[in-house]
Amino acid sequence: MSLIGDLRILFHMLTAQAGTGTDHKERLEAFYRGQRNAYDDFRKRLLHGRERLMQMLPLPEKGGTLMDMGGGTGSNIEALGKRIQNIDHVEIVDLCESLLEIAKERIESNQWTNVRAVCADATKYTPISTPDAITFSYSLTMIPDWFTVIDKAYESLKPGGIIGVVDFYVSRKWPDQGMKKHSAWTRGFWPAWFSYDNVFLSPEHLPYLMKKFHPIMIEEWRGTVPYIPGMKAPYYLFIGRKLV
Repeated sequence: MSLIGDLRILFHMLTAQAGTGTDHKERLEAFYRGQRNAYDDFRKRLLHGRERLMQMLPLPEKGGTLMDMGGGTGSNIEALGKRIQNIDHVEIVDLCESLLEIAKERIESNQWTNVRAVCADATKYTPISTPDAITFSYSLTMIPDWFTVIDKAYESLKPGGIIGVVDFYVSRKWPDQGMKKHSAWTRGFWPAWFSYDNVFLSPEHLPYLMKKFHPIMIEEWRGTVPYIPGMKAPYYLFIGRKLV
């Protein structure tokens, strides 16, 4: 942890203006360009559950294709540990070239010959081979057409394929039985707080995932937020299977 790095991140979060740019790609680039080198250290204390998602993700014992959508710097892939060696193809797909530069450096330093970083729109990208698993780690909340990208993930996956998602969220006012219900304050504060950085929390992400995929694992948690003592942001972890 570097205080200077944290200050740089906080400065850019407050001043970079995530809304700057004529399209989504330009807005992402404007926001992340100045914080790319300190991104991973700060986010590991903000984006909880990423390692658990990758460790719990059901994957073929040998072979197959994994796509990490909105994979940014490629840090999610490292959480696979030695399992990464058993996968034929791994694709880190992101729309932000600055973060993908870090991913390419990570791929080279780890000598991952089966991993490639791709700059592409998640709503339009076609993988090199039909994926066995697709992951979204804190990226659905940053994709404006999130329902489209979930539909595309469903269409892209093999029958029996796996989707894994971890992200911030808020509950519906009246959630389904067995799901957590957040207070009105939580449902109002966190979407407003994150929206400044073009991160849009939705009460519909988790229900839509549950509708499209057969749930294997659903967890609802709260995680600490750096430099905001006592505050914990709600997040969920979802692993589901395509049945058709």
